[in-house]
Amino acid sequence: MRARLALGVAYRGQAYEGWQSQPGGRTIQDRLEQALAQFAAQPVRTLCAGRTDAGVHAMNQVVHIDAPVERAPFSWVRGTNRYLPRDIALQWCRPVAPDFHARHSARGRRYRFLVLESAVRPALEAGACGWVFRRLDGDAMRAAAACLVGAHDFSSFRAAGCQARSPVKTMRAIAITHRGAPMARYWRFDFDASAFLHHMVRNIVGCLVAVGSGRREPRWMAEVLAARDRDAAAPTFPAEGLYFVGPYYDAVHGIAEHTPAMDWLP
Repeated sequence: MRARLALGVAYRGQAYEGWQSQPGGRTIQDRLEQALAQFAAQPVRTLCAGRTDAGVHAMNQVVHIDAPVERAPFSWVRGTNRYLPRDIALQWCRPVAPDFHARHSARGRRYRFLVLESAVRPALEAGACGWVFRRLDGDAMRAAAACLVGAHDFSSFRAAGCQARSPVKTMRAIAITHRGAPMARYWRFDFDASAFLHHMVRNIVGCLVAVGSGRREPRWMAEVLAARDRDAAAPTFPAEGLYFVGPYYDAVHGIAEHTPAMDWLP
């Protein structure tokens, strides 16, 4: 019986068409499976905790594989990274129980969105953060976000092509913080939920920015949620600045929930 391994993957999504394998091969999954196959000298299939869209980054995407060859855990990291491009890298590897499943075993998932508030567009941070030129009101955005915490039907924030069986998800926490000078601030939106719908975070951030910039009142967010209609919400915010922080699991699995990138990111 093949040993099951869990792997932590970090990547910059700017150059890729999302996680899931596509015919053109320009996805994170395609590049990772190619590298694993080169290291193992035979095909290796991966299954991830959460599929990310084109342009979305990840700090601790978790995948599992059924290893076709026996190697030390860190050999999988070093050996696979040899064949990966510079913007994708394994961070860790650990053996897990045969019934561990990267997606189905997860108790929840976390996303982070970075937005630069500045009169001038980002340059060094291009692709790594969103951008707004209007001043944002943190208190207004926090008041708007409060109604989203709990179990709700998030249909108003769901992309038309979403394949989730149910729009009902449990939002466990939303934290909104900022750092920097008044004329150039970095806003950080942290989301913790049981699971997320397709474009859910980007659609929520679009609504929060509408509130924060004064174009909508905080109470409007509750109206959008209650409508259960995508047309009621703001336009989808661009993917730049969206990071899949990673899933989390029961402690028995021993899966890392923190990586160095989480300390580097503002």
